[in-house]
Amino acid sequence: MGIALAEEAYCRGAKVTLVLGPSEEPVPQGIELVRVQTANEMFEQCSKRFPNAHIAILSAAVADYAPAQVAKEKIKKSDETLTLELKKTPDILKYLGTVKKKGQFLAGFALETHNEKENALKKLKQKNADIIILNSLADKGAGFGHNSNKITIFDNEGKEIAFELKSKKQVAKDILDTIISYTHA
Repeated sequence: MGIALAEEAYCRGAKVTLVLGPSEEPVPQGIELVRVQTANEMFEQCSKRFPNAHIAILSAAVADYAPAQVAKEKIKKSDETLTLELKKTPDILKYLGTVKKKGQFLAGFALETHNEKENALKKLKQKNADIIILNSLADKGAGFGHNSNKITIFDNEGKEIAFELKSKKQVAKDILDTIISYTHA
């Protein structure tokens, strides 16, 4: 979804920086590409670039937790069970929401599996985003592993815009059309 958004914004004339996690998907020429491997690296790159951004769209499904310790070598089998300790990863959307300046527009995604609308609205408020884009793993043909998605966009005024299942390219157009209607960009 992030690549489709970056490509659509670029085609509309925007100067685009794409901070991209592990992916084999091709990225069109002309888009500044910053590759990262971890949630911490994504946080660092987004935090560094956000002060100069007019619009930021956070579409990556960054893990909420990561191993507290990363083994330097293979962990050999020894016992029947292995307990891993996890720690929270940085909340990129929440951080950017706290440093957002007047004139900046912040859009986030909410991938939900239950109480979808309620959780998306809660995320919108808690993260100080301008809009939240809900997508659900419950929607057939949407989310990971598909070239299509189905979204609902919520804003801080209580507006809700639902879209049908579409190609990610068309979803990117819908999202950017919506953002432009708010920013008059």
